[in-house]
Amino acid sequence: MNESPKELDYRMPGEWEKHQAVWLAWPYDRITFGSLNEKDERTNEERLKIVENIYKQILEVLKNSEKVNLITREKVDYADVWTRDYMPVFVKDNNGKLVAIKLKYNAYGEKFEALTRDDKVWGEVNKESNIETIDTGVVLEAGALESNGAGVLLTTEECINARGLNKEEATDFFAKYLGMSKIIWLKKGLVNDHTDGHIDEIARFVSPNKILCAFAEDTQDENYERLRENFEILENATDQKGNKFEIIKLPIPNMHYSNGTRTPASYTNFFIGNKVVLAPIFNDKNDEKAISIIKSCFPDREVVPIDCTDLIYGGGALHCITRDEPAV
Repeated sequence: MNESPKELDYRMPGEWEKHQAVWLAWPYDRITFGSLNEKDERTNEERLKIVENIYKQILEVLKNSEKVNLITREKVDYADVWTRDYMPVFVKDNNGKLVAIKLKYNAYGEKFEALTRDDKVWGEVNKESNIETIDTGVVLEAGALESNGAGVLLTTEECINARGLNKEEATDFFAKYLGMSKIIWLKKGLVNDHTDGHIDEIARFVSPNKILCAFAEDTQDENYERLRENFEILENATDQKGNKFEIIKLPIPNMHYSNGTRTPASYTNFFIGNKVVLAPIFNDKNDEKAISIIKSCFPDREVVPIDCTDLIYGGGALHCITRDEPAV
């Protein structure tokens, strides 16, 4: 970890705070969302075309909400679309200045060697923006970190441990570089999540004191026990002043890939824009209920359902492909 000023005094904003822009990377790789076996109803080319159309829909929805910085191959050499994970965490100093906290992206514990070059994307795209950047050297992804904008962080032990950090090391890091004075440690993420339990698949702040939490009502659901445990942790969690949070259960979709494997699909993988909320749906019986709950949390924003049944073949959804840049 590189040295930095002793008194950083940083704050990681909540996602609902005003954005200067949102970063996306245009999908181009046929393998990312490719077919899994001969039973798959779509070819690699067909699914990529569908994902491209999803991006077109997202761009159309966001055009009146905030500036979109779209990364393309003509501008930068990148491997994949997961900007949430290879772009930096943006924080503000005590003067309101934006600072980029650069984490080391190693493609989820070097699971996907071809993706590791995305660790260099920020250095390339920041040549124009020239935002002050602190390169921490710490292996982690922003999808593992959820801020309430007031010094409380949600994360999972599963992911932090998988990246080679222990609780004490992580707590010190979060305090120093993200301004966190309280960490709420959930246990595990979803079954078959290759990110090793990213928080944005299981629990999200929608305001400083309100959390949407993925929950499975069916006791036979393979995610039931881990989500129940996380919910109980959140129910007993408090902020720095000892106040409890309002915890709202959000159902999970029961979606499987063409090979029968359960997907890591979750309605918590929504993106909060300035004027809109992009909310994933999965052609599931719980879609309508989930969208209704999300709408109740954002009365001042338009909630736009986006069909992510093909996007999830890449392992992630709307939050995973977006990286908000806070306004200053």
